Amino acid sequence: MFEARLVQSAILKKVLDAIKDLLTEATFECSDSGIQVQAMDNAHVSLVSLNLRSDGFDKYRCDRNLSMGMSIAMSKILRCAGSEDTVTLRAVDNPENITFIFESPNKEKLAEYEMKLINMDQEHLGIPETSYSCVVKMPSQEFSRICRDLSQFGESITFACSKEGIKFSASGDYGQATVKLAQTADADNEEEAVVVNMQEPVKLTFSCRYLNCFIKAGPLCAQVQLSMSNDVPLVCEYKIGDIGHIRYYLAPKIDDDEEN
Repeated sequence: MFEARLVQSAILKKVLDAIKDLLTEATFECSDSGIQVQAMDNAHVSLVSLNLRSDGFDKYRCDRNLSMGMSIAMSKILRCAGSEDTVTLRAVDNPENITFIFESPNKEKLAEYEMKLINMDQEHLGIPETSYSCVVKMPSQEFSRICRDLSQFGESITFACSKEGIKFSASGDYGQATVKLAQTADADNEEEAVVVNMQEPVKLTFSCRYLNCFIKAGPLCAQVQLSMSNDVPLVCEYKIGDIGHIRYYLAPKIDDDEEN
């Protein structure tokens, strides 16, 4: 038996909104420690890693490990839940379906939706532990704005980290754009701070298309963490309240392939 209950269905809605532009289906690995998803996007360019810890749920039970292939179209099912509804995911052992149960706060309305599971032949990808040359924490709203604004100028954005802070730049047919953010580690409000922990300077270029998918996770938390080293994928991490995190991995573009 598998059962996971969240008082705030809105969290699950936001999580699915954050991955639905990259994934059409994914294997949800459920164990007594929680729920994990690791999947490449359809073009095999970026990797999504989602972790929801069991202790973050209001009720969690997983009698045996389950691998459930699900369509990300379940985000449509979650739209049927009211913003204040409790959501429960339930499945039997060796399931063919998963059931979504929505309950209103006053317990007067109970809705059940059943979704067929998908047979997926997908291996769990091992992600090596990496120490990064530069780790930047900044407001997720600011990062979203920069990605959207600079994508008007080109198909890629260059991230350059130094002791002074981080610089984002893009160029194309219209011209060029640059946004510089200085360190504000002593900011009164931690959520608005820009913190750069740097071992060595880093300059990398990434696809706007994927960055604009990653920022869909912005509503999950006030800060985003960007981990970078030369010649290794960017890690873009958003915390999911007290329940877990979502990480996006994206390989940098190679200079020879750029037309600028």
